[in-house]
Amino acid sequence: MASRYRCSLGALCMLLIMATAVIAAPTFVLPPLVRPASTEHHPGKVIWTDLVTPDIAGAKHFYGELFGWKFNDVHIGASDYSVALLNGNPVGGLYQRAVRPGEQRQPAWLTFIAVRDAAAAGRNILAHGGKMLTPTHSYPDRGQQAVFADPQGAVFAVLQSSSGDPEDVLAAPGEWIWSSVLTHDPDTDAAFYQDVFGYEVFEVPSNDGSTHILLSTDDYARASLNALPADAAKRHPHWLNFVRVDSATDTAARAEALGGRVLVKPFTDRHGGLVAVIADPAGAPFGLLEWTDTDSKQGAK
Repeated sequence: MASRYRCSLGALCMLLIMATAVIAAPTFVLPPLVRPASTEHHPGKVIWTDLVTPDIAGAKHFYGELFGWKFNDVHIGASDYSVALLNGNPVGGLYQRAVRPGEQRQPAWLTFIAVRDAAAAGRNILAHGGKMLTPTHSYPDRGQQAVFADPQGAVFAVLQSSSGDPEDVLAAPGEWIWSSVLTHDPDTDAAFYQDVFGYEVFEVPSNDGSTHILLSTDDYARASLNALPADAAKRHPHWLNFVRVDSATDTAARAEALGGRVLVKPFTDRHGGLVAVIADPAGAPFGLLEWTDTDSKQGAK
């Protein structure tokens, strides 16, 4: 969906270290995803994101002003974790991890994909060429989660929610609406994610000759795979998450005023709305996506 900005191998290597820190923190008491708990499950759906950043206070100010998020802080010892809320509903987590002298890190959002059985999903990921970055860890209210990299190196997490998965409704402005894998070989990566999560795979025609593949479950499009540019040999495959906004142009300008950077200026995407890619003041990239109420995220069979 948006593959015009750089994400270096070094930055992604640091993300692996940071992701390991947040997923393996044994003392965190993470809140449930769904209240009250439900029996709804949507394997393959992106159901959570965590920001790993050296400046949680700065991140709270930026995202709070940009999207209207409020925050519920969790302080355990020397660690800080904050749950971002929109209209009282959780939309993501912020985890602070200090940068040690001499380290170079690019903060990033970590993508969590729903599974019914985290341990079984882990075995399946490894059997199809993925790499485990942190083993499965249990949190009483949240569930079981672990971090992996796909065969091309894109980092993601799986989450077996103990309270059920969020229902399939259109995201409101200020909520995460889409996720994309930017990779050198979308066809091979699509086969990996299909084997692991049982996605249906649809290739979308493109006017510019680039590869655009949709991953779908339950008749809903869940994510896409897009080819990194041909000149991006040194760019590392990665997941990129998008927040729904009323105006990508206005939100991008507001992000800049708050200290962020526009990595990809707003442009018209295949569905007709504007898309942009932003970095928060600490450098974590994320996308902006316009979506009208008449648009549909359902995947046609």
